[in-house]
Amino acid sequence: MKKVVLFIDGNNFYYGIKSIYGDNKHLTDFNFNKLGEILTDKNREFLRAFYYNASLDFSDDEAKYWKQQRFFDKIRNIDKVKLVLVRLQKRKVKGTVNHYYVVKGDDIHIAVDMVKGTYENTFDIAILVSGDGDFVPAVKVVQEKGKSVENAYFQKSLSWHLKQECDKSVRLDKAILDKCFD
Repeated sequence: MKKVVLFIDGNNFYYGIKSIYGDNKHLTDFNFNKLGEILTDKNREFLRAFYYNASLDFSDDEAKYWKQQRFFDKIRNIDKVKLVLVRLQKRKVKGTVNHYYVVKGDDIHIAVDMVKGTYENTFDIAILVSGDGDFVPAVKVVQEKGKSVENAYFQKSLSWHLKQECDKSVRLDKAILDKCFD
């Protein structure tokens, strides 16, 4: 049995879900183990998933912050899913008092964990749930060591380069995702 681990780019995943469902579905109702089982399919064993994201700024919107914290608490309590928190960086819009936030460190954590898992032989197949082409160098290193990398992506965030480098690609659409909501 081939061992499978999912590496989920949480910010990319959140916006992918929103692109399909709008505000009609909430990630607190999402079953990540079910997604792992669906993407793993037969003759393979889903070992675990890593979910990478950053906490929102409490001072910006308390309600959103606490909603996200409840979601993170749920993830912490899901067997086979590990939450990896990175940092959120506040940036000012030049020439204004407005600001926005950028998740920082998620890509490097995902890449390092994929490469580390390769060298520690913790999986045979990495499924990267992201549409970010910045992962191509990590994908190549994992493949050079004899492991397979599959890409699960949302149509809205597809990276053609990432899709071309991966051994297999699956578009996460409503038909797949509907099976993952509790």
